[in-house]
Amino acid sequence: MVFNTKFGTEDVSPYQVHSKREILGLLRAMCERNQLVSMQADGGADAVVTSVLEVDEDSGMVVIDRAPSNITNQRILDSDNISFETVLDNIRVMFFTDKVKECLYDNLPALYISLPTNMIRLQRREHYRVPTPVATPLRCTIRIPADEVAGIAASTVVVSLKDISGGGIGVIDEKKVLDNTIGKTYKDCRLDLPGGAPVSVDLQIRNSHDLTLTSGKSIRKLGCMYVNPAASMLGAVQRYITKLERERNARATGMG
Repeated sequence: MVFNTKFGTEDVSPYQVHSKREILGLLRAMCERNQLVSMQADGGADAVVTSVLEVDEDSGMVVIDRAPSNITNQRILDSDNISFETVLDNIRVMFFTDKVKECLYDNLPALYISLPTNMIRLQRREHYRVPTPVATPLRCTIRIPADEVAGIAASTVVVSLKDISGGGIGVIDEKKVLDNTIGKTYKDCRLDLPGGAPVSVDLQIRNSHDLTLTSGKSIRKLGCMYVNPAASMLGAVQRYITKLERERNARATGMG
């Protein structure tokens, strides 16, 4: 299954849950925690924040709180494309249905759907990210190719790293000069790791967030994924991460 998210189009098949036991567990967790759930109809044309009121395994029903607006409720009832999304334990959970119906719950109007046959647990970070030292920040040099049509010469931008993992890096683009389009790939970026020669890697933009500092200055944090990294490059990154972890553990135990 290909799912279109704000992070770009991606194949979510590896994240699908088909086990009825797991599906019931996820839905019951939403219910017990009174978790807020985003319910969207027709690709987001109608959206409302709701919650799971009850999960009835015997009848195969999941009772959902209705929208405050009767008009919105009717549009949801008329839709054949409804999605639900929430976050459980920092993991995005999604499920879908082609039909929502009305019911009574505790003598009040509510909605219900059939128990989903599959759900998606989209744990985006498969690699543990380690914050990089603030006092001695790492640098990454990103090469911006020339654009002859626009008359722009090739240039380079040096950014500091906020965090690093075996799958990518988070960088701070203070001047917001980089193209932050999701999926944009920068070739031959140079990552300067302490204690060794710089490593080269292609980076792809996976997410972008603008942040406002206490001074009022606006900066941009970009999440970048390594694209086809060399084994030697990944080895150098892993050695550096291990070094950071050892130093952090030493400080925590008072030995550093």
